[in-house]
Amino acid sequence: MYIGEQLINPSEARLRLSVQLGARGIVIDTRPNTAVMGEDGLWDAGKVAAHKRWVEGFGLTCEIMALDVGAILLDSLYAPERAAAKAVELRHNIRAAADGGIDCVKFVLAMVGITRTAMVPGRGGVQCSAFRAADYNPEADKQFSYWGVGHIGGGKAGSDAPAIDLDKPEACGQVLAGEVGGVSREQGWFAIEYLIEQILPTAERAGVRLAIHPQDPAYPPEGLNGVHHVVGSVDGMRRLLDLAPESPSLGLNFCQGTIAEMATDPNATVLSAIREFGARKRIFMVHFRNIIGGYLDFREAFPDEGVLDMPACLRAYRDAGYDGILCPDHVPLSDYDTGRERFFAYCLGYTRALLQAI
Repeated sequence: MYIGEQLINPSEARLRLSVQLGARGIVIDTRPNTAVMGEDGLWDAGKVAAHKRWVEGFGLTCEIMALDVGAILLDSLYAPERAAAKAVELRHNIRAAADGGIDCVKFVLAMVGITRTAMVPGRGGVQCSAFRAADYNPEADKQFSYWGVGHIGGGKAGSDAPAIDLDKPEACGQVLAGEVGGVSREQGWFAIEYLIEQILPTAERAGVRLAIHPQDPAYPPEGLNGVHHVVGSVDGMRRLLDLAPESPSLGLNFCQGTIAEMATDPNATVLSAIREFGARKRIFMVHFRNIIGGYLDFREAFPDEGVLDMPACLRAYRDAGYDGILCPDHVPLSDYDTGRERFFAYCLGYTRALLQAI
């Protein structure tokens, strides 16, 4: 295992900082990724290869890129012709990734944004993104949720994330839950199965792994605003992988925070999931992060202060045979670190120390 970062449109200076902090790998999280697009708006294999060489010229590895799946899940339900066109684009981009030397792409199973209901104070007065189902309302959803590649705090000086509005391309086709028209459990699985059927055979032929981030956060059993998160539980993650149980290309962007949010006993649930999915060799990358709280009521946190036993998590990955990248994610905000570089540096150092300790 090794530490790394996922960065959006990284500059030379930002990549040099990653090297100086001891990072080994970089996940390119840019969506849409214009740096690798041709004039037709599709990924160009030559540009993918050049971008990979540029990143690796700093002494880093670049093996994962974000695949912008846009609104294909919703479109499969409400605009099938648009979904079919997006599927053609995705298949092309997966082949271009492979031809450019990238053997893993990641994406989030997102019907709507990463739902949050507030910002709450944390250690020393930092601001932490929070979700409390009892406090949910559409206004809070619009104000506090994450849209597309927009991390909370995006747009501040030095941040790796742009400020995201719902009508910008970086929002990746996401809309407010109240604008969707409803997504039942049956519709949720129909949409996910449609996406996997459309792109998995291409990924398998190209030798590309699909690192899928589960739905964040887990929703109540009755859903929120008529939308259900069917991959907002470990059972849902299991059913997702069982769509192609023998495929080496179908796996997880294993986000510890998101899985902790699914559980009334977050630590036991995350450790069990690491052992299960790690033994199946379905963990392709890890978001090594923590939360305070649990199912339907939590806030994001620094990795050392939450409910998860982080050393035990690393030992579980090791024992399951996982040897890939560990990325910090969803760090808090502070006026004293507007670009969050010091907080990300803290997370990287913490993780590196744990790796050395185990």
